[in-house]
Amino acid sequence: MGVALKKPDNVAGSAAPAIIVGLFVSFGGVLFGYDTGTIGGILAMKYWRDLFSTGYRNTEDGELDVTASQSSEIVSILSAGTFFGALASSWVADFFGRRIGMIINTIVFTFGVILQTAATAIPLFVAGRFFAGFGVGLLSATIPLYQSETAPKWIRGTVVGCYQLSITIGLLIAAIVNNATANRNDTGSYRIPIAVQFAWAIILVVGMVLLPETPRYLIKRGRNDQAAKSLSRLRRLDVDHPALIEELAEIKANHEYEMTLGQSSWIECFKQPLLKRLLTGCGLQALQQLTGVNFIFYYGTSFFSNSGIDNPFIISTITNVVNVCSTFPGLYLVEKWGRRPLLIFGAIGMSVCQLIIAIVGTAVDNSASNKVLIAFVCFYIFFFASSWGPVAWVVTGEIFPLKARAKCLSMTTASNWLLNWAIAYATPYMVNDGPGNANLQSKVFFVWGGFCVICTAFVYFSIYETKGLSLEQVDELYAKIDSARNSPGFVPTVSFAEVQDLGDSGRHASLADLEAGVERKRSVAHVEPDKGEKL
Repeated sequence: MGVALKKPDNVAGSAAPAIIVGLFVSFGGVLFGYDTGTIGGILAMKYWRDLFSTGYRNTEDGELDVTASQSSEIVSILSAGTFFGALASSWVADFFGRRIGMIINTIVFTFGVILQTAATAIPLFVAGRFFAGFGVGLLSATIPLYQSETAPKWIRGTVVGCYQLSITIGLLIAAIVNNATANRNDTGSYRIPIAVQFAWAIILVVGMVLLPETPRYLIKRGRNDQAAKSLSRLRRLDVDHPALIEELAEIKANHEYEMTLGQSSWIECFKQPLLKRLLTGCGLQALQQLTGVNFIFYYGTSFFSNSGIDNPFIISTITNVVNVCSTFPGLYLVEKWGRRPLLIFGAIGMSVCQLIIAIVGTAVDNSASNKVLIAFVCFYIFFFASSWGPVAWVVTGEIFPLKARAKCLSMTTASNWLLNWAIAYATPYMVNDGPGNANLQSKVFFVWGGFCVICTAFVYFSIYETKGLSLEQVDELYAKIDSARNSPGFVPTVSFAEVQDLGDSGRHASLADLEAGVERKRSVAHVEPDKGEKL
């Protein structure tokens, strides 16, 4: 096996258009990452604290500030908006389409940015963060959906993982812009970082106007001719090329087979066989948040400052650089190593780093311990960014059948945002001192480290290995393999186009029975010419 990611020799056409399209769409992650990253720095800006304070003074420095409950509301309301946005995303993506849906999502996000930019008090600022969050929630479920439905199977994991890379780039840009404006003594200190988001929105909308709709969505809507044209653009093949016709036939046949097993209603998502995949996706996305990564990016600046570290803005910028750089190994390893090994590797690495941070931060309080704390925060970010960061989006984007993909992805993404909200809301009370607060400080990493141990077990027992499989072959994997532990090395043997040729005799039959029927049909087709020759 070579080192480079290469298109298989037996795959016709070019993968370049689909890869370029997938990489551009991942740019939506910049909106998510940047909006997430700005708030941590804004909460630490002196001018913003003075302007938005309702009279409370911080016990650490005696300066005007927002209270722990107000800070909690400001940070967590974005996650509340994203939760409802993620749930609404399936309706938008199924009704308007994946492409038009993303344009609508970005418009909603832009409205929230306008409100935040205009705000000079907490109520309007909170309203703006809710609508921005609603738009981010819509996008966060639709982008992996679009990427999964357009990318070639041999590089799908890398393409979808680029969504997480864009999130990390957004976080880094936010840290740089915050650092540049933090010492301004006017509204530009917070308005400039917020208003920069208009640029990201404009770029995404203009690009989506030019990109094709996904062929799988068009097949789902019965628009087969448009699906052929879309796939032709993505694969750089003529619409009558045998390879393109075969791929379209397989997508269509798989969808029709899945529809014989049940309709695509919300109720069906909570019944077997879909329920197993739904619980897997929701568990994976929830645990991604429970690793504690957003503690660093939401409250990292304040945490480093309270730990006695000089210039916490610079430290936050460094952690964001580590986050971006560490995502690249994950984009490579997700296809070379696979989903399961990479997730287990990341969970073990994160748990070790977090336990060290918690022990050192609790037992020692000097400049040496601060250096150890910063170093192992960076190691922890490396393990997260190279594994759970991108791979959680990859797995949830590819495990659901076409008929319910948008609905199930909306729920798995909503579970991510629900835990995101809970952590954002609870963290000030868990970490800060003062009446009613737990004052855990560095001990909070014992909590995150414990959840990372759970992550390891969850992957081992629940995550199927889907590397190198088409979305239709993933359906075959779940139909044939009962245990995730037995999924590595699975070789697909079913052609849904051949199953479709069985006609009504195949309705409601198990996939194993259908495959046996296909084999019998092949045997008859092979034997009959031999009989003719004997006659």
